[in-house]
Amino acid sequence: MTPRDQNPRTRSPVAPAAGEPSERPVYVSGGWEIDCGRRELRSRGIAVPIGSRAFEILEAMVESAGELVTKGDLMAKVWPGAVVEDNALQVHISAIRKTLGTDRGMMKTVSGRGYRLLGNWSISDGSAQAAPDAALGPRPLHLSFRTNIPLAASALVGREEAMLQLGDLLTAYRVVTLRGPGGIGKTALAAEVARRLLAALEGDALFVELVTLADPGLVPSAAVNALGLQLGGDVISADSVARAIGGRKVLVVLDNCEHVIDAAASLAETLVRLCPRTTILATSREALRIDGEYVFYVAPLDVPSQQEAAANALEHSAVQLFIARTKSLRADFSVDAESLPTIGTICRRLDGIPLAIEFAAARAATLGLKQVAARLDDRFAFLTGGRRTALPRHQTLRATLDWSYELLPESERFLLRRLGIFPAAFTLDAAKSVMDENVANIEDGISSLVSKSLLTLVGSASERRWRLLETIRAYAQEKLVSSGEFPAAARRQARYFQRRLRSMQAEWKETQTDYGASLDELVANTRAGLDWAFSSAGDETLGIDLTAASISLWLRLSLLGECRERAERALAALDRVADLEPGIEMLLRAAQGLCLMYTRGPVGEAESIWARVFELAEQISDAEYQLRALYGLWLYKFLICEFRVALELSQQFRDVAEYRGIVAELPTADRMACIVLHFLGDQAEGCAFAERAIGAPVLGNRNFRTTHYGTDQRVGPSVFLARALWLQGHPDQAMKTIVASVEEAAKVGHANSTCIALADGACFLSILVDDVAGARRYAAMLTDDAERHALGVWRTYALAVRGRLLMREDAAGGAALLTSALTELQSTPYDVRFTLYSAWLAETLGEAGRYTAGLSAVDSALQRAESTDERWFFPELLRIRGKLLLAEGGSRAVGSAGDCFARSLDWAQKQKALSWELRTTMELARLRRAEIGAARSRDLLRSVYSRFTEGFQTGDLLAARGLLAELAA
Repeated sequence: MTPRDQNPRTRSPVAPAAGEPSERPVYVSGGWEIDCGRRELRSRGIAVPIGSRAFEILEAMVESAGELVTKGDLMAKVWPGAVVEDNALQVHISAIRKTLGTDRGMMKTVSGRGYRLLGNWSISDGSAQAAPDAALGPRPLHLSFRTNIPLAASALVGREEAMLQLGDLLTAYRVVTLRGPGGIGKTALAAEVARRLLAALEGDALFVELVTLADPGLVPSAAVNALGLQLGGDVISADSVARAIGGRKVLVVLDNCEHVIDAAASLAETLVRLCPRTTILATSREALRIDGEYVFYVAPLDVPSQQEAAANALEHSAVQLFIARTKSLRADFSVDAESLPTIGTICRRLDGIPLAIEFAAARAATLGLKQVAARLDDRFAFLTGGRRTALPRHQTLRATLDWSYELLPESERFLLRRLGIFPAAFTLDAAKSVMDENVANIEDGISSLVSKSLLTLVGSASERRWRLLETIRAYAQEKLVSSGEFPAAARRQARYFQRRLRSMQAEWKETQTDYGASLDELVANTRAGLDWAFSSAGDETLGIDLTAASISLWLRLSLLGECRERAERALAALDRVADLEPGIEMLLRAAQGLCLMYTRGPVGEAESIWARVFELAEQISDAEYQLRALYGLWLYKFLICEFRVALELSQQFRDVAEYRGIVAELPTADRMACIVLHFLGDQAEGCAFAERAIGAPVLGNRNFRTTHYGTDQRVGPSVFLARALWLQGHPDQAMKTIVASVEEAAKVGHANSTCIALADGACFLSILVDDVAGARRYAAMLTDDAERHALGVWRTYALAVRGRLLMREDAAGGAALLTSALTELQSTPYDVRFTLYSAWLAETLGEAGRYTAGLSAVDSALQRAESTDERWFFPELLRIRGKLLLAEGGSRAVGSAGDCFARSLDWAQKQKALSWELRTTMELARLRRAEIGAARSRDLLRSVYSRFTEGFQTGDLLAARGLLAELAA
């Protein structure tokens, strides 16, 4: 018997001969063919790999092409008699779409019902035959071939695209190496590619396992055994193996080369040189580095991003693998909308590494998803559920990484341990900063770790950065701690980022540099440094310095809640340390005060914080922080409705800026004045200040000034200019201005500025012009930004907006939301909007028929407006009160309502607030119609309506036009 006959895995597959008619039809549309006889999907004659279940779904779809196929029908056909979860169908539909590539739109989802396969499908007459696919497609074979490629125990998830690429590569290159970290699935991918190549190869495909070899000298012997070679009397060597193969056509899979890399490389190079029809497919954690080699990096499975909707999680291969493996161990495991985010988090934290995901799935099958997600910080002790028959290094997650770690020389082990201190990507300078002074050739060490799949290169060519996958980083840090090196590395890391942040502060102040993704890395590394510094084993002095240096970072990213917590922690430690740099307390307290105002509102302690900042700034003659302190005091007084005091502070701010020659801060003084004047009811002068602030050039870095005053120089004035324009009877200009303001805020990219543009501008004005859809859209944006950045005061405003929008649909529900918002104001307190909220509540209560409660709310608002000089909304409060009095009825209702309307008109005319005047005039026209007649009421209303030159499609003007027509009739 020949060696081929002796091999128990010799196969002689039989495929239909080319041109042989199939008993089942071939459907054709465009360049696609669905061959039901061969069970093949072809693109322009080339077979495209597709799973058997996915093909059955596609077959069912094409038989009803263009028609709706329900989920139930598909499940009954593909899984007859079985109980199957919906997500199983979704996974295969997703696989079909990925296979269709740019034509994925042919598979159309009909929400809640099923699917349609689009395209002009017809049955082929058999004249066009599929071209043989030299890479992966099946072709007729008449000769038997030999293989020992292991059979697949389960479907390979998420590697279809990689297999297609590898099929092409193996026709162009004679040596292809699959490189990647441990557990990434190199062996499984190589075996599947080899299996798919069998039908097209016309030769042997043989698997050489090197994993068990302890001696590199045994590599040729392993090849002889696996390949079933007869060497006669030759000494076993790479050359003798090559002579035995000779001119036969063979695909040799060299699996797990990393621990015998030199010997494996020598064998591969010899085979390629001496055997013209031999192709090598190798798997290794580093490249063979031989002539003609193509290195294919096996990437992790794709995972859903943190921001991605849960509904899209099933589109990601890591999630698909997790679900498939969990179901294989626990048949009743089901996936729903609540569990998908947790699965996505598990897969993301495991970096999409298939082996780690399989361990996690095994644990989820017995302990549940929440337990797995909660225990990932202890992943090496927890994820130990490997298969009993797996290699020892694949039975636990730690063993997988131990294998790679033990293969490293000591210098690279040291480097890997130290790099474990970085929770995110790092630069070469950062890497050097955490090494000992006598460590040399760090660049070579990093390059070697990249080549061994332990480090990943990220970033552009101009700014190279590297990162450890989270699992590898956790392993490296565990080794760092056990080696006793952690405290020194942590101190060096914290000190490096303290220096880096200080240098960046100077850059931010003068330039508009876009740091892109590097800011996320800076945040992660800064957090790690601060957490260590304030730990029991840390260094509080370094922690205080790092906190002070990080203030600009938190403010730039609108992480105001975190900024306040970090500043307060550092302030609490001030008394325990000595020899701090002058101005540290001033800087920390300024950050605390600003963040406090925007996260909790003007609580009582804010005033004393800003007073202390001003005192410290005067002591060290720091004009910049004097201005910040004055701004903080102004903001506090404005928010608690002490408008006259706030106006004085805006003038004091201007005086200091002019005296110190700080011209760049004068637009801020204009903004402060315009806002206060708006609330005092002086719209004309307020507009002048607003226009001057908007028109002033931005000096230095716009973002830097924005972060330190909590809002953008132009966005704030634009908001209150838009409000003033509406009040003065220019609704179209107002909406145009506010839309531009929202866009400007988005361009600046500052969350608090965006919230101001949405809350004080877009939401409010959309309600005023009766654009309900616009108001809902802006309210949703406001809620999203407020939640993302922990800006509690804006979350309260969004709640109030949603309440006001419910007024006509569900007045009781709207009143409940508004009451909740007012309650939050009282606990914050954020009083500057209390008047507006109370007016909305009064209106909504009136719509609900609760007139007495509505009058109580509006009277409370009027009383507050009287005591604070908040005059801008006074005409509207009086109008609402008059309307509620009429609705409540009573003998004196008409007279009392008339008095309210008369006072409302008087205030509106004093303020030149034409829009308020129109609203009140409409109420008067209705009230006095019986008394003075329809004609005079119409003349009264027309005299106001005719002064408008725009906005004729807004709610008030449409209502006025309708009332004029009614009075004319």
